[in-house]
Amino acid sequence: MNLLEGKIALITGGSRGIGEALVRGFAAQGARVAFTYVSAGSAARAQALATELGENVRAYQSDAGDYAQAEALVSDVVKDFGGLNILINNAGITRDTLMLRMTEQQWDEVIQTNLKSVFNLTKHGLKPMLRGGGSIINMSSVVGVFGQAGQANYAASKAGIIGFSKSIAKEYGSRGIRCNAVAPGFIATEMTDALDEKTKEGYLSAIPMKRFGTGDDVANACIYLASDMGAYVSGQVISVCGALNC
Repeated sequence: MNLLEGKIALITGGSRGIGEALVRGFAAQGARVAFTYVSAGSAARAQALATELGENVRAYQSDAGDYAQAEALVSDVVKDFGGLNILINNAGITRDTLMLRMTEQQWDEVIQTNLKSVFNLTKHGLKPMLRGGGSIINMSSVVGVFGQAGQANYAASKAGIIGFSKSIAKEYGSRGIRCNAVAPGFIATEMTDALDEKTKEGYLSAIPMKRFGTGDDVANACIYLASDMGAYVSGQVISVCGALNC
């Protein structure tokens, strides 16, 4: 099935982890995909992914947390692809530590990358979507729903995304633009691969389905929200967490 045939998607943070799964999944469903990476160190990997997936996928170096770069990115994507139908704000970082140890820089970096980036891309991405509607999907987290010790900055950023998404859904629903948040639980990535077995077992014991999620699990939920199958779903938080958050 080509659920996204004819759609143009922009995915931030698409060179690895969940982002890479999103790029692959959306391309497989027929979308033309623009995706971003931020560091020069990720350029080779990003370009290799774009080359592998073919002429309908293109990588852009851009810092989503920078307002001017976000504006230029959307302009470039619209010029190169001819429009924009789907925006996935996926870029994110962690700077975990207990509150009394957390520096102002650790707080600001997470808020800028995780939350301000969503404002930046949505602000500029809405304009081309006003021509024919679209779907905005913002990557939150179960941590944004129930909090987590040592992640006050991350939890605040992801909770902010939920309130932001619900507000955009109300503002632009009449213009044919839907906005939802996806809240992944523990997803198997390079980060979880680096954990020791005891730590992994501790996390798994809290998950009713007794496995980590995959990037494809998250991508599949986003494909549904981006496609016409999710045409009447807006302002929602879709948890992809193996019943961790229920």
